[in-house]
Amino acid sequence: MNIKIGNIIRELRRRDSRKQEDLANALGVTCQAVSRWEANKGYPDIEMIPAIANFFHVSIDELFGYDGDREEKIRNIIEKSERAINANEDLTECVEMLRDAVDEFPTEYRLLVNLGFALHTHGWKMHGLKSQIKEDSDYGAIDTEHASNNNYWQEAMRVFEKLLKMKDAFPEKDAVILIMVADYSKMGQFEKAKALAEKQNSIFVSRECLMIHATTDEERDRYLGEAIISVLNELKKLIETSVATKKSLVRSGVSVQKLTALAEFYEKLFDDGRFGIAHTNMRDLYICCSIFEAKFGDLEKAMEYFDKGFDHHQTYKEILKIDEYSYSSPLFSKVISHGSFPKISEDGLRDYLSPSAPKNLRNEILRNEKYSECFEYLKNQEG
Repeated sequence: MNIKIGNIIRELRRRDSRKQEDLANALGVTCQAVSRWEANKGYPDIEMIPAIANFFHVSIDELFGYDGDREEKIRNIIEKSERAINANEDLTECVEMLRDAVDEFPTEYRLLVNLGFALHTHGWKMHGLKSQIKEDSDYGAIDTEHASNNNYWQEAMRVFEKLLKMKDAFPEKDAVILIMVADYSKMGQFEKAKALAEKQNSIFVSRECLMIHATTDEERDRYLGEAIISVLNELKKLIETSVATKKSLVRSGVSVQKLTALAEFYEKLFDDGRFGIAHTNMRDLYICCSIFEAKFGDLEKAMEYFDKGFDHHQTYKEILKIDEYSYSSPLFSKVISHGSFPKISEDGLRDYLSPSAPKNLRNEILRNEKYSECFEYLKNQEG
């Protein structure tokens, strides 16, 4: 066991590009003492073990080579933190747990990923986002000054920056970069956002597009269907953002026209009514139309749109109870989801009925028992 300590000290020092002199100065010993440890000709005093572990930012268990215990502890922390993040619960304790874990295991990328995700989500909950209306501009804007004071987002960016420097590739990299570019922009750090975005691949070399060229026959048909669904999802986000951030389009009703046109396009592609994950996009499109119509158009039409969005929301909730979901429309007939659809918040439609939603729309919703899952949230707003 002691021999392994000498080997591990040498490996950790080389990992961090530190000299024997650096460790010796930190511990108040001679370079010769460190050299003897690494050559397995002597061992550090037991009192020095915590200081050595702290110098290399590792646990004492890791310094002694207890890899199995280390992995089990890390795995338990990751599983617990992922449950908290996915449950959309208060993440105060989760963030603290992950901070402590990163202090103990600073080179464990999986902990850094989860800490960044937890900080990003907690920042939304604790700080929120404010919009900014500029009278001399046709474009809606985010209040970057407010967002830049979000300490959780600032910390998340530092965690993700460390992660990208430490590791070239990891499964969550795309999600990390997406969050970083978006949050940099929200906080007014546009040059950082653009620099990071410029380094990424174009849409033509995405996994979805490449798999089409890498396969044939039925397998290619499946990947084609999956790629179309992915592209539609991104198209929806782009159009929704485009029409929602330009005041002249919202107030003139053009936003509603464009969003309903996209919804109709979806309906033609998924012509059998089995939208799968796209039920969430249909929900978003129609509820956005409902909000815009209630603000600047016809309340009766707004409720028609809300009803359509609500029905798609309810259908998607039922889909989540199914282990295997098959599409049947011709373009997607080979696509099967094995319980992989993203969960939705237990709070239901609250994200789409924030205090900024028109009061006349909220009042109409409260009059219809069909939308009872929204009642408690809306009444709390009124209170």
